[in-house]
Amino acid sequence: MVTAQDYGEFETAWCPGCGNFSIRKAVVKALVELGLPPHKAVFSTGIGQAAKAPHYIRVNTLNGLHGRSLPAATGIRLANPELAVFAESGDGCSYGEGGNHFLAAIRRNVDITYIVHDNQVYGLTKGQASPTTPQGQQTKTQPHGAPSAAFNPVAVAVTMGASFVARGFAGEIDHLAGLIAAGARHPGFALIDVLQPCVSFNKVNTYAWYKERCYALGDDHDPTDFGAAMEKARQWGERIPIGILWKSDRPAFGAGAKAPLATREPDMGALREIIEGYA
Repeated sequence: MVTAQDYGEFETAWCPGCGNFSIRKAVVKALVELGLPPHKAVFSTGIGQAAKAPHYIRVNTLNGLHGRSLPAATGIRLANPELAVFAESGDGCSYGEGGNHFLAAIRRNVDITYIVHDNQVYGLTKGQASPTTPQGQQTKTQPHGAPSAAFNPVAVAVTMGASFVARGFAGEIDHLAGLIAAGARHPGFALIDVLQPCVSFNKVNTYAWYKERCYALGDDHDPTDFGAAMEKARQWGERIPIGILWKSDRPAFGAGAKAPLATREPDMGALREIIEGYA
């Protein structure tokens, strides 16, 4: 039986009060709920404070380049379908440097669970505006306010027909753990955008700010209704919905693979036919 202790306890480099602590707890709770032993889970990350999260969990981990967690996760998933594959990083890494990979992953619909720590700043590099920083919000390097409109990742994911789209809040650990587990069970690309307070560099979107606004979607929301999903994905401000916004039964890319690439026997006859086709 898998327990939280199987995933270890580690000293972290995060600021006291950082939302990453709660997200880490939610991830471990989800892994336990899924019954995944540590050797069956693999996390691919980019660069940043969020990307350090799997360093503090006893799992298989690959740290890639800034914004490049998804290509590696895609390769891992296609090479070994026996593993549960997660990508994890921050909003800057995921939607800025990794924006094109985010769009490509949605199009391909590879069976990956993407956990994005969305604190609306670049936390590792001291708080400049990220793609999700609201327009006009002041940061360390934008004293006159962020000049561009904020990127809405969940609305983009729903619009592009992502297989599973959810938004969670770091202040609701049990709820977030349920979203991560549901995303991992769902075949295809699953986005879990996590609203995460940055206590050091984002003095606007605090725990109190989110707690006043976030509300859990109820049974009256149909996540298979595209119109309803878009309405909830675009809702932001005084009311912010958290929960499963959208899901569909799109076939996952590479779903036919049943065994790790390393254990499959090559079909030499098929290879010969391919080579002879170029003669």
